[in-house]
Amino acid sequence: MGSLKISMIGSGYVGLVTGTCFAEIGHKVICVDNNEEKIAFLSSGGCPIYEPGLPEMIARNIAAGRLSFDTSIEEAMRETDIIFIAVNTPPREDGSADLSYVENVARTIAENLSSLPNNSYRLIVDKSTVPVETGDKVSRTIRYYAPHDREFDVASNPEFLREGSAVEDFLKPDRIVIGVTSPRSEALLRELYEPIHAPLLATDIYSAEIIKHASNSFLATKISFINAVSKLAEATGADVEMIARGMGLDRRISPSFLSAGLGYGGSCFPKDVKAFHRIAQEKGIDFSLLKEVERINDGQRKNFVKKVHEALWVVKGKKLGVWGLSFKPNTDDMRSAPSIDIISELLKEGAEVIAYDPVAMEKAKDLLPKKTVYVNSKEEAINGADALLVLTEWKEFRFSDILEIKKLLKRPIIIDGRNMFKPQDMTRAGFVYYSMGRPPVLNDER
Repeated sequence: MGSLKISMIGSGYVGLVTGTCFAEIGHKVICVDNNEEKIAFLSSGGCPIYEPGLPEMIARNIAAGRLSFDTSIEEAMRETDIIFIAVNTPPREDGSADLSYVENVARTIAENLSSLPNNSYRLIVDKSTVPVETGDKVSRTIRYYAPHDREFDVASNPEFLREGSAVEDFLKPDRIVIGVTSPRSEALLRELYEPIHAPLLATDIYSAEIIKHASNSFLATKISFINAVSKLAEATGADVEMIARGMGLDRRISPSFLSAGLGYGGSCFPKDVKAFHRIAQEKGIDFSLLKEVERINDGQRKNFVKKVHEALWVVKGKKLGVWGLSFKPNTDDMRSAPSIDIISELLKEGAEVIAYDPVAMEKAKDLLPKKTVYVNSKEEAINGADALLVLTEWKEFRFSDILEIKKLLKRPIIIDGRNMFKPQDMTRAGFVYYSMGRPPVLNDER
């Protein structure tokens, strides 16, 4: 297998991780972005996002000459086998995806095809998460603006990267999906992924585009389902973790994504569930299940605030220590993080919030109310606090000394949105402990 030349248009989370990993497996990659400051930072070996293992990989592949960064699509296309479109597709107010960035890149690619030799062939691949039939629109745009004698194909290659484990997800994926329209494009993408040992599914473009949205919407549905079950467990005195374990032992169900908590957040699930529902609506299909998935997810944040009231009675004037702000551990992503709604509501009610997160505090400052106080350690966050609120299950929180926590808190109260602690440990240590979908621990000592 020879090295392929790749241009990655868009150097955000998906484009940067994907481009760097392609370089890691031996291809020559140019990552393009119109943000000159970002490109300069990346070219110097910097990494603008928090993703374990990525900074070292960027530096290693720049040094090896396999990874470079540019602001010019024209330069990147000049000697390229495959052009990936990895730009942002933010949600509109109606839930549909804003494809203006994709359209702009498709048009720019088309205009630059004219500067290539007449016998040139380019494969253009949608890596961005896009609604079904976007490949058709990209192809039509390129045909409209490009010279008629230029050869190209458009393909779909959805990404399945989880924030916090994206490098490993790329190098050791569950599957690789490619949506293609010709034997030539399929052969090129198979060659591209040859160094990665994983099942490769080749489909039509429409199926590949739907697979991404359907996968994320299904996982979001599992999360909302177990969170709905957790409310029934709370109402009856059952334990949702025992329920999830019993369900997960069924191989048809599996235990993944059956952890009750504060619901999903981040850049993918909220956006993709809305977009998939909108796609169905536009095709005249009733997919109202997804609206219920969203409603249950939003309700978990309100349910957590209700638990804070149950534990403290009056929230006004109380000092609350918060552990975790990002929507999940091992990332600094604050997009749609449950902490935003929860902290905003508690501050509105007159609480004092002292927050700590290992990596997300700088990004949190742009999204949380100005009254939020940030500190430099988990201990400082709870020193003298009326209660500890667990909003993200970072590893450094999970292995905390619970007796030390009790010593630092003004009152031994924990409201755990991630079921990070064991109720029996809380009982022995004398805590008042509320969690998600499990009976509360109500020790008399307050």
